[in-house]
Amino acid sequence: SVEEQWDTSGAETALAADYQLPLPLGEWLRAEPNLTDEDLVRRILEEADKRYAAKVGLVGAESFHHFERNMMLQSLDTHWREHLAALDHLRQGIHLRGYAQKNPKQEYKREAFELFEGLLQMVRTEVTRLLMTVEIRSPEQIAESEPRAAVENVQFHHADYDEALGSAEPAPPAAPVRQAQK
Repeated sequence: SVEEQWDTSGAETALAADYQLPLPLGEWLRAEPNLTDEDLVRRILEEADKRYAAKVGLVGAESFHHFERNMMLQSLDTHWREHLAALDHLRQGIHLRGYAQKNPKQEYKREAFELFEGLLQMVRTEVTRLLMTVEIRSPEQIAESEPRAAVENVQFHHADYDEALGSAEPAPPAAPVRQAQK
């Protein structure tokens, strides 16, 4: 695209919100006016790789890859179920394509493939976003962030608490009801 049409502030906001990558794209472009879109993407990927490597370095490669595998499987499981439901919905309505002089079998294959590509892209995006935004803390940081012990020996009472317990005077017994004659 034309460089004047780039939405650098929107890209900065999206990178910070979705991937926690607050990068100064506008400053990079002002400092280097000859920066191409490929160079910009390369720099963004380099910064993302640095952040990712720092997270892997905190917990170790094996532990982080185990976490990655679990997140990938969880995402696949969730989206696969949705994909199967979408395929079932497609299968139920594909016969209507015959009215449009189209081969329903070919249309089903084409649309199912598009759904599958969408599934793969969604899984990639979700797992990447999760891995970039996960926050790794040490046991000391977790202990600091845990709430302090709750206050003990505190009793909470509602205004009508005594009435609910039955300490109020009991209501007088109801008068006996006469049976109506048939």
